[in-house]
Amino acid sequence: MKTLLLVKNIYLDGFRNIGNIIVRNYFKGFAIFSFIMFAIVMYAFIFRVVTGYAFD
Repeated sequence: MKTLLLVKNIYLDGFRNIGNIIVRNYFKGFAIFSFIMFAIVMYAFIFRVVTGYAFD
């Protein structure tokens, strides 16, 4: 839980001083998109490991 709070604080600090609102919203959207894509990749990998897929 402490790790998630640290990641949250790093995320918030990263966007605190960005001036232009368009750039800020673009980077926030890109960060959210990246987190979602990472979650999908982790789900697919764990699914393959659990179902016994042979990584040859």
